[in-house]
Amino acid sequence: MSELEKEIHKRRTFAIISHPDAGKTTLTEKLLLFGGAIHVAGAVKSNKIKKTATSDWMEIEKQRGISVATSVMGFEYDGYKINILDTPGHQDFAEDTYRTLTAVDSVIIVVDSAKGVEAQTRKLMEVCRMRHTPVMIFVNKMDREGRDPFELLDELEEELKIGVRPLSWPIDSGQRFKGVYNIYQEKLDLYTPSKQTVTESIGFKDINSPDLEKHIGDALAAKLREDIELIDGVYPELDINTYLKGQIAPVFFGSALNNFGVKELLDCFVKIAPSPRPIEAIEREVSPEENSFTGFIFKIHANMDPNHRSCIAFVKICSGKFERNVNYKHVRLNRQLKFSSPTAFMAQKKETVDEAYAGDIIGLPDTGNFKIGDTLTSGEDLHFKGLPSFSPEMFKYIENADPMKSKQLQKGIDQLMDEGVAQLFTNQFNGRKIIGTVGQLQFEVIQYRLLHEYGAQCRWEPLNLYKACWIESENKPQLDDFKKRKAQFMAVDKEGRDVFLADSNYVLMMAQQDFKDIKFHFTSEF
Repeated sequence: MSELEKEIHKRRTFAIISHPDAGKTTLTEKLLLFGGAIHVAGAVKSNKIKKTATSDWMEIEKQRGISVATSVMGFEYDGYKINILDTPGHQDFAEDTYRTLTAVDSVIIVVDSAKGVEAQTRKLMEVCRMRHTPVMIFVNKMDREGRDPFELLDELEEELKIGVRPLSWPIDSGQRFKGVYNIYQEKLDLYTPSKQTVTESIGFKDINSPDLEKHIGDALAAKLREDIELIDGVYPELDINTYLKGQIAPVFFGSALNNFGVKELLDCFVKIAPSPRPIEAIEREVSPEENSFTGFIFKIHANMDPNHRSCIAFVKICSGKFERNVNYKHVRLNRQLKFSSPTAFMAQKKETVDEAYAGDIIGLPDTGNFKIGDTLTSGEDLHFKGLPSFSPEMFKYIENADPMKSKQLQKGIDQLMDEGVAQLFTNQFNGRKIIGTVGQLQFEVIQYRLLHEYGAQCRWEPLNLYKACWIESENKPQLDDFKKRKAQFMAVDKEGRDVFLADSNYVLMMAQQDFKDIKFHFTSEF
């Protein structure tokens, strides 16, 4: 194996997804704890120490306790290089999460043992299924009263439309939670409710040995043997290939807050999860082991460091090796660019890297050269596909509330829209600016960030629209006629493309009927 192949096989790049409050950020933090990337868990909520979780660093996230931006974190564990992308669980930021899923090789889904599968998880699973992304499931909060584990497995199969195979099994739950039997490693992991320690585990090859009673008592020992027998009878053996094809999901049980069952998940994950895989470009399939560098921008983030007004473009490396201060081709602009300070992330701490390999995610300082979906290569013209913008569902006029700060407002709007937080449309009839988002919370985040990061005040004015759709047509006279008739509802997006702002479903349907030669698109990828 070449040096390049070795590096690539060590990489594990994955996202953690879940419904809000299932414990995703807590799990991320515990994984970082094992990687030695942080030394104390941020879950310490005493009056003296007010620490916030390492992956939530934007002011508004700390106030609300939700992850708004996708954070990228890397660490070494057991000879593997692990890259975690922590995604926003809040549905108003679903679009950010969909795009993040294009940059990972596998996914861990966190499910709350009491609530089971929730709406947001179901939607994200659909994206994984479309892309055949391998999935592992962590059933969290076993130390609280929850549902019967067999019931949960049935619900996972039904709701997520995927086969499951438990690799660990809980011994009772809630107040009486004793621990789990680790089927994958054949050992008994006993639980002591304490936040900062990993509990003792005992090798247990033969579950029928009478030693079991000594550890967990007669009744539980009998139930555990029964359960394991049932599992072996009902669920297929874990076949790595069906997991890699995204057809079966290994399931682990534990409690992220108490750091229980997390290391077991991680140990199994690094062994069976895929290293970087080939990625489809429009021109051809790109394999990670190729020598020449390729990568795409899946996210842009303004002001990661409040002291410097800077944007950072996140690049997922698809093949080869990226080196600092080497010229790479920016395909859309057809220009050579070189980067003197590419960074790797550990939550907010950044360090400059000299080289990075396929599967890694690096940040490049951006002075306005990048858009989401841009490709960088060693010289070849490639376009990676599958980074859509969805049609927004909520709209407001954005107005300047402080006439002295119109330049700052303009700059702020530009940078935030480049990030893909929301979409900007300019009405062609009266020139007013319209912001379209997927959820209400995004308006608050935009207003908050404009004020705190750019010193600009905006105010929102209501606008009642049903949907924005991109239009195109081969039939120019018909297109011109349509634009003339609908003049008040025509806008352009940031790229200067025509957008029709329909104010009701009925109007949209009539337009589609009356103008047969016009195509109406609901995502920006066409």
